[in-house]
Order: sequence, then C-alpha cells, then structure tokens
Amino acid sequence: MKNECIFLLLFLGINFVPALSYAQEENEIRVEESAEVFLEDYSDDFQENFFEALKQKGIQNYDRAINFLLECKRLQPENKVVAYELAKSYHLDKKNILAQEYAIEALNSEPENYWYLHTLNTIVGKQGNTIRSLENLIPYNNAVLKENLAQIYFKDGKLEAALAVLKTLESSKNRMDLEQKINDSLQKKDANKQTVSYTATARNNTSNSIENYKMRIKGLMKMNGGNLGLVQLTEEALESYPSQPYFYYASGYALNRNKKHRDAIELLEVALDYLINDIALANKIYKELSDAYSAISNPSKANMYLSKIKPGF
Repeated sequence: MKNECIFLLLFLGINFVPALSYAQEENEIRVEESAEVFLEDYSDDFQENFFEALKQKGIQNYDRAINFLLECKRLQPENKVVAYELAKSYHLDKKNILAQEYAIEALNSEPENYWYLHTLNTIVGKQGNTIRSLENLIPYNNAVLKENLAQIYFKDGKLEAALAVLKTLESSKNRMDLEQKINDSLQKKDANKQTVSYTATARNNTSNSIENYKMRIKGLMKMNGGNLGLVQLTEEALESYPSQPYFYYASGYALNRNKKHRDAIELLEVALDYLINDIALANKIYKELSDAYSAISNPSKANMYLSKIKPGF
C-alpha cells in the first residue's frame, strides 16, 4: 500500500500539472485528498509499471523507463500522461523522432496544456524545426495553445517569433500585456544597438560569456541583500542563453528568496527539462523545488523532490 500511495502522489502530481498561460496563476492541487479516489481507476499492473518507469527515469535508465511506460500504454492506450512521459523519456534518450510522436499525442489530448506544448517545442527545436512545421498534426489554431506558444518563445528570447504568433490572435488583455512586454524588449535591443560601439560590444560579449555570468551569479548568491540584483542578472543571462539549465536554477533560487515561489517552481521545472547528466546541479534544483513547494504548503511535492536528491554530490 505504501508503494501505491507513493505512486499516486507522483502520478497525480504529474497528471494535474495545469495548462499554464501567462495570464493564469497555477492552481494548487490537493494531491493527498485525491489519491484514494484515483486509486480505483488504475489496475495494480498499471500502477506498478508507471511507478517503476518514474523510478528508472529518475536514475537515468531511460531504456528501462520506456519499456515500463510502453506496458502502461498497452494497459491504458488513451492515457495522456503516459504519452507525455514517453515523450520526455524518449527525448532524454536522444530518440527525438519517437519523442515527437508521443508529444504530439499528449498535446492533441490536451491542447491547452502549457507543459505538453513546451515539451513538444523543445523536441522539435532539437531537430531544427518549429511548432509551425507541425500545424497539420496539432490543433495549431487553438487560441490558448497560441498564447502558450507566444509565452514560450518570449521566455526563450525569440521575441520576433512570439510577436508573430500573437498577431494571429484576436485582441485580448492577455495578448496586449505580452505584446507590450515583447515590444519593450525589442526597443531595448534596438537602443543598445544604436548606442554601443563595436569595441564596447566586443567587450560586452566577453564579459557576458556563460562562465562570466555564472561567476557573477555565484558572487551575488553569497552576498546578503543581493537578491533583487540576482533576479535581474539571471533574467539577463537567460535572455542571452535560454537553454542553460544553470541560469533557470539561479533565477528560481532568486525568486524563492523574494517569496515568488510559484514563479520559482515554473523556472526550476524548466531547468530540469534542459538538464543532462549533471547530478550536482540536479540536487540543487530539487532542493529549491522542495523549498518552494513547502512555502506554498504542498508537502507531498516538497517531499517528492527532496527524495530525489542524491547524496555525495
């Protein structure tokens, strides 16, 4: 029964990740209260295989995780969470064609789910393509899907792409708010191009290298009262290097210390999407996620991430 409860806490935590858009605050799910209800919906075989898949994925045995998930797929062919987990596992195993197939299936089952779209966007990006190349395979004209896509592009620093997506949507407060942010960022970029000389640009490129950013971020982490500066610096680093997991971690770290725990959770979970074979950084991310979930009174998720921390790193 203990394993079943652990499984359900993990499963429900994944199954109920909300379809985020930039105008919505993530709703808290009371996993503990839902566990007993959902226990009846899945067979022992399904629970055992799904739980084992999560375990194997957590220790980076992706082939084994995939095999367990495929058995779950056989038992529950229409289960969107299984499709989503298969997409992520195949992606981590560097099998992006299969990953894309399952990511499309998950997104088609829930087009307004932010993280299903985020995962698919990451997978197609690794293959040098864009979501637009799949518009005949997904409900691309869904308004919420497009809002989510614009938000993803904005966070990745793809400002023109984000603006192009927004222009295909009807006017709304959500659209106008994000469009204003994008235009502000574009104006700042244009202003910098007009005022910075070639020499200063070269010097700036050197000072803003990945390693230099890391050094400056670590320095601010050690300073008392440097959290607001840390938030600004990590945002700058992410704008320049949107696929660096360390900068997502550092930004989540700073947001946690500014009591913006839900924003921190969003960035820290993105950090895990980009993370590959870095146990020490993974431990730091899990610790921040545990702290953030504790701060918003979700002990089950807090303990789940705390249990993922591997000693000795």
